[in-house]
Amino acid sequence: MIVQMANERHVQGIVDVCTRAYRITSQDFLTKEYIDRRCEEFFNEKRVHKEVTEHSPYWGGYFVALEGACVIGTGGGGMTGQETGELFVLYIEPDRRNEGIGSKILQAITEQQKGLGAKEQWVSVQKDNALGIPFYEARGFIFQKETQSYESNLEDNAISLRYKREI
Repeated sequence: MIVQMANERHVQGIVDVCTRAYRITSQDFLTKEYIDRRCEEFFNEKRVHKEVTEHSPYWGGYFVALEGACVIGTGGGGMTGQETGELFVLYIEPDRRNEGIGSKILQAITEQQKGLGAKEQWVSVQKDNALGIPFYEARGFIFQKETQSYESNLEDNAISLRYKREI
């Protein structure tokens, strides 16, 4: 397995991994309508293609974990302040969890952000996400606050937990 920056050949793999993992991870605490809306907005080919080909300090691009040519994990983040990085997305093929894939992708994103001057790193995790919360806490992220999830409505009952760590 290798971790590298994604390119146009990886777009469909990123869409597939993110969609599958998000649906499985969220099915027990978010509505199907909310999950469908988020997948359609964030994990569509047009958007992912743009995010694979256009990078800036605010969006560092997707990293992919590859086994051969197959995408088995993906993640990306960007700078939200002069010394603040944010992990925006990190998903692993559901049947490949607990193999160190997520840790390697997180490490690549962290190194990228440190190279841009980040001293701290933030992540949002859905409340009740029994897979994500322990992963981030084990890597030094500390709970900071609870907030309504990005672009959610009150009726979605989508609550994010904000975590931070020093890097």
